[in-house]
Amino acid sequence: MIFTIFLFLVILSVLVFVHEWGHFTLARRNGMKVDEFGFGFPPRMGGIIKDEETGKWKFVFGNKNIQSRHTIFSINWIPLGGFVRIKGEDGMGKDDPESFASKSAWARIKVLVAGVAMNFVLAWVLFSIIGMVGVQEGVDDTVQDSNAYVLITNIGKGTPAELMGLQAGDVMLELASSGEGANVVRTAEDAQEYIRSHKGVEVAVTVRRGEATLQFSGTPRKEFPQSEGSLGIQMVRVHTVQYAWYEALWLGAKQTWMFTAMILSAFAAMIYSLITGNGITADLAGPVGIAYITKQVAELGIVHVLNFAAILSVNLGIINILPIPALDGGRVFFVLLEVINKGKAVSQKFEHALHTASFLLLILLMILVTMHDFSRFEILKRITNLFE
Repeated sequence: MIFTIFLFLVILSVLVFVHEWGHFTLARRNGMKVDEFGFGFPPRMGGIIKDEETGKWKFVFGNKNIQSRHTIFSINWIPLGGFVRIKGEDGMGKDDPESFASKSAWARIKVLVAGVAMNFVLAWVLFSIIGMVGVQEGVDDTVQDSNAYVLITNIGKGTPAELMGLQAGDVMLELASSGEGANVVRTAEDAQEYIRSHKGVEVAVTVRRGEATLQFSGTPRKEFPQSEGSLGIQMVRVHTVQYAWYEALWLGAKQTWMFTAMILSAFAAMIYSLITGNGITADLAGPVGIAYITKQVAELGIVHVLNFAAILSVNLGIINILPIPALDGGRVFFVLLEVINKGKAVSQKFEHALHTASFLLLILLMILVTMHDFSRFEILKRITNLFE
């Protein structure tokens, strides 16, 4: 549990750091003063700042207001995000050359989009690293390959496989039943044929999960939905391929584009479902759900953790560029309105009120999604079981 929370916070911190570093770097490049670069959300624990007189870096404890011509790099008590506070981002100081508000529309848009761009760059880098470490690629069952193995790619909800404890990402090693010797799984057809011939009979499934070898028992169903199969698993035969760095970079770019298209498609389907009155049909996950998924991918190994972090980075980039007030995309939208209106900005009071209202709605949505996470992953029951 402690390791899962630590890993979740590390992943979240890296994603947020990269995002905010994009804002920070472009703001500085465009002559804007960055008052604070914060890790986590206030209240402030303390911060690192350059001393005005000596020019040396020092750590300042507490939440007191610090006025300095240098940026304070703060550490805050709530470790679930981060922020960059740029001088004049509230619309004040239009006559101050160091103010965000005094810069051209193009300069402001670059700063606002930089965080999103860095999330996509991070995803590209992570997918490229995976390509160099080794990426799984499908192999036909008829191909002779001693390095190939059968990978479980999906587990049906409420199926015998889920009740047994099998997970997507498990590598199938052996299948066995009472009175029979173990059958080594070499192809997906081997596994499918064995399961088909043992409907209604308890079978033992030996899998490799990360570095551990585990065994689970369950009974394939005699009657089942055609889309699920008797055990309720989807599997594919794969082998691991390592790419040269230049090939991995191209692979990383393709993977980033593929997941971007997939996520955008899912968003479009969700919006269409809402418009047509069918509600939200997509599986949304909040911080609790993401932490729970982090636990699962951690059991599968570092490559799966990197892949998960890359997908989260793409998600973060897409969500932030949406034209929703309080997000980067919403702020870009207001700058574009100013350009269309020939330099006349929207009322700062109105824009601030809209950003505040949207932020509160986003917090409410996060609370609702988190409550759904507790229900979907039965987390309260699992926590209760720890004390029984």
